[in-house]
Amino acid sequence: MSAIETRLTALGVTLPNAPAPAANYVPFVQVGAQVYISGQISRDAAGGLITGKLGADLDAAQGAEAAKTCAIALLAQLKAACGGDLDRVVRTVKLVGFVNSTADFVDQPKVINGASDFLVAAMGEAGRHARSAVSAVSLPLGVAVEIEAIFEVR
Repeated sequence: MSAIETRLTALGVTLPNAPAPAANYVPFVQVGAQVYISGQISRDAAGGLITGKLGADLDAAQGAEAAKTCAIALLAQLKAACGGDLDRVVRTVKLVGFVNSTADFVDQPKVINGASDFLVAAMGEAGRHARSAVSAVSLPLGVAVEIEAIFEVR
């Protein structure tokens, strides 16, 4: 079991199978030592979509929980990209988080903190990263959050 998976177990998290792409793209691309992971959308434990607009249907705390589910899916994709060996992971490089929100909602960073905080909890210092947190008027399938990431691997 990798160090990341040991931490995940302590957090009570089991990685799901990496979600299949929903359209004509690949879930990840490795270029040199970097793995670029396509946007992962917010899903509940049963695989259902977490939908809604922040500032209307959901508050920042609910959005942060949705963002955490995106981070779990990112790690599932990363595990697939590493051939099942998360010990190959060096660090999280960058997250780009999209928040489905109303025009007056200004807490996008608090929402994406759900993913950032989870990655640090799961990966320690290797989970710290550069980040963007932006608003979107709409996201695919009406989901609350979508996050893409770049990781460095050995």
